[in-house]
Amino acid sequence: MDPILALVILVVAISLAFDYTNGFHDAANAIATSVATRALTPKVALLMAACMNFVGALLGTGVAETIGSGIVEVSPSDGVSGLLVVIAGLIGAVTWNLVTWWLGLPSSSSHALIGGLAGAGLVASFSVHWAVIGTKVIIPMFLSPFVGFALAFLTMSIIRRLFQHAAHKSTMKKFRVAQTISAAAIALGHGLQDAQKTMGVIVIALIAGGYHQGTTIPLWVKLAAAGAISLGTYSGGWRIMKTLGTKIADLNPAQGFAAETVAASVLYTTAFIWHAPISTTHTITSSVMGVGATTRRSAVRWSTAGNIVGAWFITFPAAGLVAAAFSLLLHLFV
Repeated sequence: MDPILALVILVVAISLAFDYTNGFHDAANAIATSVATRALTPKVALLMAACMNFVGALLGTGVAETIGSGIVEVSPSDGVSGLLVVIAGLIGAVTWNLVTWWLGLPSSSSHALIGGLAGAGLVASFSVHWAVIGTKVIIPMFLSPFVGFALAFLTMSIIRRLFQHAAHKSTMKKFRVAQTISAAAIALGHGLQDAQKTMGVIVIALIAGGYHQGTTIPLWVKLAAAGAISLGTYSGGWRIMKTLGTKIADLNPAQGFAAETVAASVLYTTAFIWHAPISTTHTITSSVMGVGATTRRSAVRWSTAGNIVGAWFITFPAAGLVAAAFSLLLHLFV
C-alpha cells in the first residue's frame, strides 16, 4: 500500500476514535441536568442525545471549515510530514480527553483538539494561524463561559419572577416536560459543534495526502463523524455526568431548563454566525453555575467550579505539549 494512503487511513481512524471519545466525554453536556432533575431517565436521555448528535452533525460545515483550513497550514506538498502533524495533534487531544474523563473533569474536547494541532504544527515548523486561533478559539474560550453564566442567571431570574405565585409542584412538572426539548436542543448543538471538528481534521489529512482540494466536506466524512460521536455519546460519560449534574449545584427542573436553553442558544449562535469552535462543556457548565447562583451564592459549589475552571485553562497548552512531544518523536523515527 502507498505509505501516504496508509497514513491518511490511519488519520481517519484516529480522528473517528477521537470523535468517539468526544462523544462519551461530552455526553454529560447534553443530558446531565435532565438526568439530575429526573426529567429523563439515563437510558432515554442517552438515546435521545445520540440521535440529536447525529442530526446536528449534518446541519452545517462552518466550524469544520474553520478547523480544516484555519488552524495549521497543510498542503499536498507536505505529504508524510503534514500527516504526522495531524496524527500527533489527535494523539494529544485523545490523551487529554482520557485523562480528564478519568478524573471526572468536564474539560473541552474542542480546545484539546485545537491545542494538539497547534502544538504538533509548531514543533514541526508548520505555519500555525495564531490570528484565527486568537479570534475564533481563545476569545470565545474566555467569553462563552461569561456569556453563558450571565444569560443563565438572567433567564432563571425572569423565570422565578414569572412563576413566583404558581403552584410549585405543577410548575416543576411542566418544566420537566420542557427539559425534554431543551436537552434535545443542546444535544443537537453538541453535534453541530463537536462532530464538525473531526470533519475538519479529516479534511486536513485528505488535503495533505492529495485526495481532496478546498474546504468543502465530503458526505462520507460527515456521516462517519456523525456516527462516531453518536456512538460515543450513547456509551455514556458517567464520571463527568455526576460532576456536571450534581456536584456544581443542585438543580430543579426550571433551572435545568434555563441552563440547557441558554447553552444551546450560545452553541447555535457561534456555529452559524461566528463559525467559531467553542466548547459545549464550558457553555453548559457556566450556565449551570449561573442558574444555581440565582438561588443563593452558596448554592454553587465554587470549589468544584474552581477545579473545572482550572482544567479549562490548562487544556489547550496541556494537549499542545503532549502533541508536540509526539510530533517530535514521529518526525524523528518515521
